[in-house]
Amino acid sequence: MSIENWNSTAEQIKFDLDSVVDGRSYQSQSERCFTKCSPIDGRALPSVICSGQLDVDLAVQSARQSFTKASWLNMPLEERKQCLYRLADLIEANTSELALLDCLEMGKSMFNLIYDDVPTCARSFRWFAEALDKLYDYTAPPRAGALGTITREAIGVVACIVPWNYPLISTAWKIAPALAMGNSVILKPAEQSTFSAIKLAHLALEAGIPEGVLNVITGDGETGKLLALHNDVDMVSFTGSTEVGKLLMQYAGQSNLKRVALECGGKSPFIVLNSSKQLPYAAKSLARHMFFNQGQICSSASRLIVEADVEAELLQLIKQESLNYQPGNPLDMANRVGAMVSLDACHKVAASVNQTVGQGGQIVCGGQQVSPVTGGAYFEPTIITNLTNDMDIAQQEVFGPVLSVIRADSPEHALQLANDTRYGLAGSVWSDDLNAAHKIANGLKAGAVHVNCYGEDDLSAPFGGFKQSGMGKDKSIWSLQQYANLKSTWFRLTES
Repeated sequence: MSIENWNSTAEQIKFDLDSVVDGRSYQSQSERCFTKCSPIDGRALPSVICSGQLDVDLAVQSARQSFTKASWLNMPLEERKQCLYRLADLIEANTSELALLDCLEMGKSMFNLIYDDVPTCARSFRWFAEALDKLYDYTAPPRAGALGTITREAIGVVACIVPWNYPLISTAWKIAPALAMGNSVILKPAEQSTFSAIKLAHLALEAGIPEGVLNVITGDGETGKLLALHNDVDMVSFTGSTEVGKLLMQYAGQSNLKRVALECGGKSPFIVLNSSKQLPYAAKSLARHMFFNQGQICSSASRLIVEADVEAELLQLIKQESLNYQPGNPLDMANRVGAMVSLDACHKVAASVNQTVGQGGQIVCGGQQVSPVTGGAYFEPTIITNLTNDMDIAQQEVFGPVLSVIRADSPEHALQLANDTRYGLAGSVWSDDLNAAHKIANGLKAGAVHVNCYGEDDLSAPFGGFKQSGMGKDKSIWSLQQYANLKSTWFRLTES
């Protein structure tokens, strides 16, 4: 569809601003709101209410009542599965609307929303629906006169707090397994990407998910804090910054010691050794996983750690590849990269780049905010060299299209540099020496490690980090299990 057509559709789109509580639209009682404008061009968007204590209490009460009523929990697995299948079908049927809502709100390109985010969201619901009756419980090793069973039970009320960079995908990765296990859910989307979550809640009701099983409340960090402190919330599942993740752990401890699953920040190393003969493919892979979505990816390959003999050639190849990720109007289907989430985000990235240059960093390309659309938030793909691993830009998550380049003296030095960070979300090593590649892959302290590739994963593999990148997993059977309690039951058997 042409940009003119999407602009026309955007002018007519309906924004549903109300939370969804107990199966119906709910107007928040709070007077706080979040003023919004589109990062595409600065156009005004409707403000979003920041739900307060009363609103959170009502949402939690709705979720608790639905869980106690157990119409969802006790629904036969085949019926529960069919509800989730219908939701996936409805997501696909509403692809254009869901994509346009996210595009206008957080600036991601329509092309990627239509061909990646929305289909991945639907596919996630189908995957977890299909896994429902494939998850077996256990028996303890047999012994005379006793039988022990180990079974999973739904936790209860689960609060899912999701980020704005992949709104639909992050949401599906959390609420699909939580719902599949029979829990009742309160979804708190980021204030920068609220509208698609509200639409998703209405689609869930249309799919047959009972009232109160999936509630959506709008709000900011204070709303998330209220959920995490609530004594009738049994679990918080969060994706976002490490700083907020730490706060959520504190709130869980201050309240009812609720379970916490965290997928937090990253500063992922992309190690290229002199022994690599795949430099063009490495450059292509790095550029995609660094500059795609304006670098707003928690697992972006943001630290290139490279040995000297291949550095110059690799940097030239990455610079050339970066031309494929220049930002443009996300309403134009010809553009694969849209806007950053806000002008404030752009300014923070620019400040980080300028600070690094002041410390001796050298810009290979990019480094500037650009204006493919007047009033929008766009930043060039940027490569900075002449860095040491202790600089802020090599240690802190920039969350923008900025690649830090650090030279390593040897494979051993590369591994040392890679692990010298508080994060441990992802990483990769590129080498045609199998022994060297295996040694580094084995030594990387990260939840996802790639050898001669990056981002090669699917729903069957868990996603989550080590160290201050969080705890718990999204995707896979492992994520299903974290939304359940594990119970041991012993039976004494008597001889007849």
